[in-house]
Amino acid sequence: MYAKCGRLSDARVLFDEISQRSIVTWTAMITGYVQNDNAYEALSLFKEFLIEESERNGEGTDVFMDSVAMVAVLSACSRVSEKGVIEGVHGFVVKMGLDKDLGAENTLLDAYAKCGEVGLSRKVFEGIAERDSVSWNSMIAVYAQNGLSSEAFLAFHVMINDGDVKYNAVTLSTLLLACANSGALREGKCIHDQVIKMGWEDNVILGTSIIDMYCKCGRVEMARKAFDGMKEKNVKSWTAMVTGYGMHGCAREALDVFYKMIGAGSNQITTWVEHYSCIVDLLGRAGYLNEAYDLIKRMRTKPDYVLWGSLLAACRIYKNVELAEISARQLFELDSSNCGYYILLSNIYADAGRWKEVERIRVHVKDRGLVKPPGFSLVELKGKVHLFLVGDKEHPECEKIYRFLEELNVKLQQAGYAPNMASVLHDVDEEEKEMALRVHSEKLAVAFGVMNSFPGSTIHIIKNLRVCHDCHTVIKLISKIVDREIVVRDVKRFHHFKDGLCTCGDYW
Repeated sequence: MYAKCGRLSDARVLFDEISQRSIVTWTAMITGYVQNDNAYEALSLFKEFLIEESERNGEGTDVFMDSVAMVAVLSACSRVSEKGVIEGVHGFVVKMGLDKDLGAENTLLDAYAKCGEVGLSRKVFEGIAERDSVSWNSMIAVYAQNGLSSEAFLAFHVMINDGDVKYNAVTLSTLLLACANSGALREGKCIHDQVIKMGWEDNVILGTSIIDMYCKCGRVEMARKAFDGMKEKNVKSWTAMVTGYGMHGCAREALDVFYKMIGAGSNQITTWVEHYSCIVDLLGRAGYLNEAYDLIKRMRTKPDYVLWGSLLAACRIYKNVELAEISARQLFELDSSNCGYYILLSNIYADAGRWKEVERIRVHVKDRGLVKPPGFSLVELKGKVHLFLVGDKEHPECEKIYRFLEELNVKLQQAGYAPNMASVLHDVDEEEKEMALRVHSEKLAVAFGVMNSFPGSTIHIIKNLRVCHDCHTVIKLISKIVDREIVVRDVKRFHHFKDGLCTCGDYW
């Protein structure tokens, strides 16, 4: 009772006063810690349990532990997200003969997923003899959350073909996440239709997932329609719409929804980090970098990587090296293995002509063994997603694409285009710099999209990294030359290119 009411200290006092504790007592206390986001204390108590039982029964004697207790411990592991801890508990699960308990297996799958071990999650999943909906939904979610959208849909089709387990609202929610990550709009629309067919429109989780999917697939107006149609909204629903508008650079609409959320008067609505992120982004966009920094410092909650990343991006646009260094230091502490932050700071130094600092970061990245993820772009045409890498020569139509790019390049130069090579490595000659820029994956994707779609139709591109300045300039010009709207979603936001302009106002 005390634990469920959040009064852990009272629960622990009572627990410590019990002289003969049963496995039920231990489980209740461990579960209390887990439910109150105190996973480390839960694991510490589990260790205490093992020591006490060993002393009572003698060294080498098996400790009795049931599946309910084991699930509680594994739930704590999933929140700690440390591979070594999970593997240690996994070994104990096998030793206790609980590795065939469905609840333990499902929780173990989730625990490995939480620390990014997709392969180990899959191994656990494949070892489950009789999978239930939780097993399938967990595995599909693992794929979707790690950007493996094709694998997520493949698992779903296998689940349907097996026929033993029926999909539910959670299944469709995870598939909508897979659509959002891959930009698979057609599949996303089909799932939305299925939600309506099943009569699940009033499900808040599904409604929020639909909003997120449409926003990330570049259809913010459809997201707003779904949002307005929701009978019940929770804080995540409001946040999805605010964030969606922010991603598309729709500042006024984002603020309008934000103020409506505040006006809704729900006791559950509190200011989340995501809301601060939108405000910081808007301040940065307007050039109020110091005000954005002051807001971050005044926050009651701990700023996350999205906030500092927004400020760092603003520093590049407005060439504020001092604040860029402050933001970068915070990002390095939050996620020291993310190569993208080092690259962005390096580009800021390059724009400022501080080549010694550029070289210092390059050496630092190399010494730490950090690797920049390979850039790729996706374009969906006729329900099929095409992937392009930098300098791609693997696509069946690569020769046609490069010929078309050469034709476009002539028109670009006639329109006054000159390659922006400010941030390209300074020790590479000019011709190499220009060629390096010309084969960026988003340019290949745009060329392919223009070649293979109807005149007047909108081209949708997804880029896994930030769009570079040169590509941004080129796509603006291409939109005017071919008279097409081109929507590009990069890691930061959406860019809607039309008539030689971009909705981001050259800010991202």
